[in-house]
Amino acid sequence: MIARARIHAREVVDGEEYDLPVDRSALEWTTSARARRRAGACRWDADREVATIVLSRLAYEHYDWPEFAAVVRHELVHAWEFQQFGDSGHGQRFRERAAAVDAPRHCRSFADPRYVLRCLTDDCPWRAQRHRASRPVKTPDRYRCGACGGDYEVEHVESGRTWTTASGYGGARAALGDDW
Repeated sequence: MIARARIHAREVVDGEEYDLPVDRSALEWTTSARARRRAGACRWDADREVATIVLSRLAYEHYDWPEFAAVVRHELVHAWEFQQFGDSGHGQRFRERAAAVDAPRHCRSFADPRYVLRCLTDDCPWRAQRHRASRPVKTPDRYRCGACGGDYEVEHVESGRTWTTASGYGGARAALGDDW
């Protein structure tokens, strides 16, 4: 995966098709086996002036190559911004350069969520997805619906178990044991 991404990066930076002056000697590459929401990330080490592109193994397995290559170009745009300006985001400068290299602003979801948060108010359609046991997942009684401010429940998607309190979370986790 990394080898293929590096080859594509060389084609993007050194080729005629795109205009993306990235210093490839100041790039490092790594993978993430944990990433569930983001297909890639670019981290900047200002002290070393090195950008590290992190690519998700799961995204690589779920996307076809053209879609994954677009993720590589997206992260290269971040690397270019870091190298040129010392910061990066998804603002106007990023959007313009990403469009020029045919890179998406956001990637398509490639993993099913582990948890779904659902409003308990009858006429409220609010739902949120989570891949990790964040605070709103562990302690839903301390948070409110993102749309109407009502209470919500959390569902562990794989088991179908639901809870609305911190103790409910603990009980579901204990009941599922190794299946958590």
